[in-house]
Amino acid sequence: MGDIYALLTAVCWSFAVILFELSSNKLNPLQINIVKNSFGVIGFIITIYIFDIPYPDFSNENLGVLAISGFIGVGIADLFFLESLKKIGSSLSAIVATVYAPSIFIIAYIFFNEIVTLNVYIGASLVLGGIVVSTYNFPKQIKSSELITGVLFGALAQVLTAASVLSVKPVMADNPILYVALIRFGVGLMSAIIFMSFNSGFKFIYITFQEGYRNIFLLGGSFFGTYLSVILWLAGYKYTLAGRAAIYNQLSTVLISIMAVYFLKDTLTLKKKIGILLSFVGAVIVTFD
Repeated sequence: MGDIYALLTAVCWSFAVILFELSSNKLNPLQINIVKNSFGVIGFIITIYIFDIPYPDFSNENLGVLAISGFIGVGIADLFFLESLKKIGSSLSAIVATVYAPSIFIIAYIFFNEIVTLNVYIGASLVLGGIVVSTYNFPKQIKSSELITGVLFGALAQVLTAASVLSVKPVMADNPILYVALIRFGVGLMSAIIFMSFNSGFKFIYITFQEGYRNIFLLGGSFFGTYLSVILWLAGYKYTLAGRAAIYNQLSTVLISIMAVYFLKDTLTLKKKIGILLSFVGAVIVTFD
């Protein structure tokens, strides 16, 4: 089931990206991040209430791990990612984001002694190769200093995200995923709000929520991208090896290219077709691990 959860994560996140682009709102990335994360937190709370999921007996150590994971993975990592996106653009950011999968492998091997077989290495190489081929588009007008810092920020964001997710895997093993997600995103959300309050003032936070929750496309993207995909994402890491889940999740970049053709009237070039083929074959190889 872990493999299926990870694949569904990629599908949901891809839908979310299309909806975020269709939203054509006037919010900056940090505002969008706050709105979608707040939507996720509200969704987690409602789901917990509806299904009457009892609060787990978290130890102080577990709560500390979840808080640190949320601060690093949802708070700091998102800020690095947003800054990277601003400096180098979406195409190059997608390439840099492939750092996530090898980061998962390395960190999982170092801290959790997870065994990575040859099939996983081959599958990962094909998936990452497909992502690079399908999204490769060097920007022509970016200063070298902006390019370097943008790539470094983007890579650091992926490493921090990978570390934050792996750090909570032991906690997820014995506790409900929804509470893990709620605490992580709650801490990350509060971190972002505090940052915005110091940077722009409390009035700007009110404007962010007022405008964000009026945008249907943004709310739809928040449902698929934060609420549903996060639950599936964490479930993928709970019920399968971290490396395998990371490979499946990386397919979202290629899926976005396909969806963009139908929903955004984008052109499916030969380069994108090759990328899709490589990634699909890579995912199939991983399933035979």
